[in-house]
Amino acid sequence: MRVPPIARNLIFVLAGSIGCSSSAFDRVKPAGARPVVDASLGPGDVFDVRVFAEPDLSGAYRVDSQGSIDFPLVGRLVVRGLLAGEVAGVLRERLSTYVREPQVTVYVKEMNSKRITIYGQVQHPGVFPFSESITLSQAVSLAGGFTSMAAPTKVHITRTEGNVQRVFQVNLQAISEGRASNMFLLPGDELYVPAWMF
Repeated sequence: MRVPPIARNLIFVLAGSIGCSSSAFDRVKPAGARPVVDASLGPGDVFDVRVFAEPDLSGAYRVDSQGSIDFPLVGRLVVRGLLAGEVAGVLRERLSTYVREPQVTVYVKEMNSKRITIYGQVQHPGVFPFSESITLSQAVSLAGGFTSMAAPTKVHITRTEGNVQRVFQVNLQAISEGRASNMFLLPGDELYVPAWMF
């Protein structure tokens, strides 16, 4: 099996109790390849809808607390639990009554129902909304960057997939210097920035 370039910059630290496989390495993508985020929509999420040649039907929508949106012509539409592609399919079907062969695309902008956690030696540790295509370096920037005590060569990423939890150690300094590829995060990822050990 060909190992992705980013995998050479990762150190496998911990595997969960159910078993170990190469899937975690497969899911860590260099920034040139967007990962497949199989994440359903939930309250607070924001997505863009584009209907070809219909600017009045295109725009950004926020999922309300009931998991719904109000869409022109269609009315109230429940999107909780749907993927972006499924929302596009429902809209195509509903809009076909009013628009001939509607071409609809949906792109998720903010996954506020999904989170990433950043803690340790960063300026503003906390829980942040997941955004599609967010990279490791962008996530650290969201938290205000490193403190003076941070060890950027030893950033830990904890990722849970099903019942398997894995922890990776990533050299973010090498990424910032262009010596390693950046990487995308997934919903639920936890980033820990340790302090330098003197």
